[in-house]
Amino acid sequence: MTKADKAVAIEELKGQFENASFFYLADSSTLTVEQINNFRRMCFEKGVEVKVVKNTLAKKALESLENDSYQPLYDVFKGPTTLMFSETANVPAKLIKEFRDKKEIPALKAAYIDSDVFIGDENLDALIALKSKEEMLGEVIGLLQSPIKNLLGQLQSGGQTISGLLKALEERAS
Repeated sequence: MTKADKAVAIEELKGQFENASFFYLADSSTLTVEQINNFRRMCFEKGVEVKVVKNTLAKKALESLENDSYQPLYDVFKGPTTLMFSETANVPAKLIKEFRDKKEIPALKAAYIDSDVFIGDENLDALIALKSKEEMLGEVIGLLQSPIKNLLGQLQSGGQTISGLLKALEERAS
């Protein structure tokens, strides 16, 4: 790879890191070609972009962004690294967990989630538990709607009780 190729690769990675709110670093080094192709297919189907790049290029791209929140990731760039870019925070973690069959590969090296850094495979379950923006909005809307629904339900049942009481009184009177 020439210096010009490396510069282009660094700029491309820099753009991806800059535009990504969520990305994962994983170790998939011991997977066979068939396994890595299956993993890539799963990721593609879920909208996760997978890249295998040289650690030095990825590290230089992050360093060029001059963002202090990337600092803890620099030590993770050892050994083969697979980058996973996603629009949803928990999808790559779910894919890693789903792909594993009694193996520990792909192993989570680190994850960058909205300026928070999670280092190590032990964080996988916590990352899976993260809720997407859509899930959070759905919960908030549900919470906002529940008091209104309760009030409407009480008003409707009260109306039925009052009309039932009036009917009973009317029937007694006749």
